[in-house]
Amino acid sequence: MTARSDSPRRDAEREGASIREDDAAFETAFLEHWPRVYGVLLGLVGDRDEAEDLALETFWRLCQRPPEHGRELNLGGWLYRVATNLGLNAIRGWKRRERYELEAGRREIEENSPADPAAIFVREEERRRVRQVLGGMRPREAQLLILRHSGLSYRELAAALGVSEKSIGTLLARAENEFEKRYGDE
Repeated sequence: MTARSDSPRRDAEREGASIREDDAAFETAFLEHWPRVYGVLLGLVGDRDEAEDLALETFWRLCQRPPEHGRELNLGGWLYRVATNLGLNAIRGWKRRERYELEAGRREIEENSPADPAAIFVREEERRRVRQVLGGMRPREAQLLILRHSGLSYRELAAALGVSEKSIGTLLARAENEFEKRYGDE
């Protein structure tokens, strides 16, 4: 009977040793790379709390989806790339949120300001012209301009329109030129 009870115990000990080895490897990587990952993020986002949150997210991703162990695994490079991407995404989110908040504030001021009939007429006439020009453009170009004006990133525009992210800059430039040409002709 002791042989039977030893076998599950040995299996559990081996499994525990394996987990401890993985934990030890993670702890070593964490201690080695945390200062630089945190420093990169702090320099990028400029806020200690945000940098710490993003650094923790970076190491969480290491736990959840570690890079494949190939011959040329550069764990530090992988961590810095993940951290940089997270930091840039956070900055884009801030900019988008700031743009939305400023636009909402501007609209609030416009809608609640005393009515100046001449200003209201000019503003409404401009909106009518913009809508008319957009209505005369090809649907994809008009959609691209509207979505970009709404604050979408190139990646989001590409996903919404089903095109390559690399082509968004060219498509957007063409759409803007077409809009300006049509708007000037009116």
